[in-house]
Amino acid sequence: MARVPLPGTQHVLRAGEYEASVASVGASLRSLRVRGRDLVVPFACDEVRPAYRGATLVPWPNRVVDGTYAFGGTEYRLPLTEPERGHALHGLGAWLDYKVVGKDADRVSLEGVIQPQAGYPWRVRVRTTYALGADGLSQTVTATNESVDPVPFGTGPHPYLVAGTGTVDDWTLELPAADLLQVTPDRLIPTGVAPAASVDADRFDYRTARRIGTAEIDHAYTGLIRDAAGDATVRLTDGSGRGVAMVWDAACPWVQVHTADLPDHGAGHRAGLAVEPMTCAPDAFNAGEYPYDAGLTVIEPGASVTAGWRIAALD
Repeated sequence: MARVPLPGTQHVLRAGEYEASVASVGASLRSLRVRGRDLVVPFACDEVRPAYRGATLVPWPNRVVDGTYAFGGTEYRLPLTEPERGHALHGLGAWLDYKVVGKDADRVSLEGVIQPQAGYPWRVRVRTTYALGADGLSQTVTATNESVDPVPFGTGPHPYLVAGTGTVDDWTLELPAADLLQVTPDRLIPTGVAPAASVDADRFDYRTARRIGTAEIDHAYTGLIRDAAGDATVRLTDGSGRGVAMVWDAACPWVQVHTADLPDHGAGHRAGLAVEPMTCAPDAFNAGEYPYDAGLTVIEPGASVTAGWRIAALD
């Protein structure tokens, strides 16, 4: 029997000057390059994926505070997968081994099933397609409720974008978002939404492109400023003006941004900027506890929902 690499089966996609590698575990984007230049922080083809780097986050992105929530009049408790903060982090699909349901030279479709389990007693089928083209790498995620009851759901990706040479400190960020989700400094528990400029403009407001410098960010944004097509675009560039863009539509009214600050300054510290478009806010499973629209999706039995995003080079 052929040995399967630690991140799962590798699917290499090519189109024009782009090349991407998708790992089956977590339907994870392992690498994305254009003319040999990294657009995301990669990981090796035979190492356990570092944390959630490149993973597809389902059936919720970000955190469920304390791992507890109520839905349909019943209270649920999830395993705490972020023990240092005491939360359930980034869903249940990050270590699921997705199976191929379609593949070509420039695209792959993967499918996995979230089985009913403690804390999430519903069955959800997840299909995701990665496709390379002249405009970069797109990913769509479609979730179908195969349960007899409605299910709470959210999704998003977890790439760490790379502008070029240097680190996060050296890069210029354009982030078209007016509002910031404020959180507690220790456990990142949401406390409210406020204009980013009024909270701390130097640290959080990037509506006008500027250098990130030493700013530390691990926050969700909303109030996205969109173009005529309804898309929001984050641009990250280095000193030469080249870089990477991430684009998403109205399916994702939130985006988490993280400057990849590691407490021990170890490998990966500020090596990429996590940009995570999300269909819902952090802790959206507890949406009723907040005075703003957390964007929780409820999928009816037999129904499906879809979200998507795209990563492209800037030259």
